Amino acid sequence: MQPGARRTGVAGLHGERLKIRLAARAVEGAANAALIEFLADEFGVRKNDVTIESGERSRSKRVSVTGARRAPDSLLSA
Repeated sequence: MQPGARRTGVAGLHGERLKIRLAARAVEGAANAALIEFLADEFGVRKNDVTIESGERSRSKRVSVTGARRAPDSLLSA
């Protein structure tokens, strides 16, 4: 995750992890909220279905998405 970017979107792979740029700054949980909202929109699920499992205060996070039937094209092409 890269907070403070010009716009939110998938930036590709960083090693074996997906790199996502977020327009929100890493202040008072704004970047985490933006990440959850972005992933919920991409997977077509509610925000409550996206959970940060670990790394809440780190750039490296493990996230789970419940109820998604498939990965969105924007994430698969990264």
